Amino acid sequence: MPHKHPHNSPGLRPWLGLLVILGPVLLVSMDGSILFLALPRISQALTPTADQALWILDIYGFAVGSLLITFGNVGDRYGRLRLLMIGAAAFGVGSAAAAFAPNPELLIVARGLMGIAGATLLPSALAVLSELFTDPRRRAQAVGVFAAAFAAGFAIGPVAGGILLERFWWGSVFLVNLPVLAVFLLFAPILLREVRTARPGRVDALSVVTSSAGLLLTIYGLKHAAAEGLSIVSVLAAVAGLALLACFARRQRVLRHPLIEFSLFRDRVFTVAIITGLLPLAAWSATAYLAGVYLQSVLGLPVLRAALLALPGAAVLTVTCVVTPFAVDRVGKRTSLLICHFSIAAGLLFLLPMTITSGIGWYVASTVTAGVGFGICFSVVADTAVGAVPPDRAGSAGAIAETSNEIGNALGIALLGSLAALIFRLRGPDLAPTLGETLQLPGLPATVIVEAKTAFVTGLHVAAAAACVLHVALGVLTLRRLPAKATTPAGSGTPLPETGDRAGSRTR
Repeated sequence: MPHKHPHNSPGLRPWLGLLVILGPVLLVSMDGSILFLALPRISQALTPTADQALWILDIYGFAVGSLLITFGNVGDRYGRLRLLMIGAAAFGVGSAAAAFAPNPELLIVARGLMGIAGATLLPSALAVLSELFTDPRRRAQAVGVFAAAFAAGFAIGPVAGGILLERFWWGSVFLVNLPVLAVFLLFAPILLREVRTARPGRVDALSVVTSSAGLLLTIYGLKHAAAEGLSIVSVLAAVAGLALLACFARRQRVLRHPLIEFSLFRDRVFTVAIITGLLPLAAWSATAYLAGVYLQSVLGLPVLRAALLALPGAAVLTVTCVVTPFAVDRVGKRTSLLICHFSIAAGLLFLLPMTITSGIGWYVASTVTAGVGFGICFSVVADTAVGAVPPDRAGSAGAIAETSNEIGNALGIALLGSLAALIFRLRGPDLAPTLGETLQLPGLPATVIVEAKTAFVTGLHVAAAAACVLHVALGVLTLRRLPAKATTPAGSGTPLPETGDRAGSRTR
């Protein structure tokens, strides 16, 4: 079959296919943050414990992040469109189950199912997109739009949740997924092509188990230690998790068909970009969650007003995602990554002047400033991953990029959120493990309320400062480790060659 010249217009079909793909991508990322403002309402309805509340937030990101690599490989081998369709249907089932969950335990299970389904969607969607746009410049533009949708989902998740909660019950934040998924399931078979590659070998089951179990045990141990203090259970869980992750990494080096090809990390730009996918999302998720509690529980803002305050930052983030591929084409990835890290660090600093009586202006300034860095992060990481590998590895390489995003999202709440919880436990009135539970206690004197709010804001400050220091360190690392011309800028490289796998792998 003849191929068009790479610089010809790709036609209308690829752009329509991109539009269809963006629906589930938006949902998967949005469901990672939509509960930031909804959790207080869910806590009132289902009364979860402090540990359950964190798992309601975290289990989704952990399930997505721990299985992205696996499903990236599954899609590469057995068909990416088929996996997209199965994942979209399962995501719908999980959303409906979450909406009507009668207790915290079932809500955690439903969120876990949504995370598993989300893990099937992201790498396959990115791989299908790379097949739709084979010219690097067009692909960079399409990946920029993809990244903008993914970033916008994180940014508008709290806004959408606030708007829904203003009018409907808490389950509506999950039911809103169903119409979007229905449209995708209807049009995807028409506009997208099935893509398979001739990669041999099965997905290694032991690698799946060790990576997933290792991640969950490690984070559980850290979370439990922050919430309850050091104990035998928390230490053993963390040690066992780290041991499993070490076994996973060692096994990948000897497998003929590993889940993660560590050779990709020999490229310094790829390595820094993947770290860039993890750390900013950790800062984003933790500060967004803590700021949502701050606006509602400390300042007493209605949920809708708290949601609308996030709009300026969301707009900046989304626009930055779209324009980043064009900017990177001029200034290179090194300069773009430097701007990313230092703008996020500056945005985090704006959270430090917030007090228990005022801080709205500082919050908006923080989200707008950091939004520039978050937008660069989403766009550069995605395009670097897709452009760094041959077509038959697009799904698994894209999964590494998305894994860094999702693991960062989960780690931010688990680690930085737990750090804030630890400060609250040490500095607060010691009446309940969270600010929300404390404020719900009857007959609290004003001094205790002030003490509890002050302890929470102190925890927020400590978490923001820790994330700021990490971003400054990563910015310095980027400055020292990457050359001034750090590989081909996004979108300007040579076209990917047509391989036998690519040419022969498309079926209707």
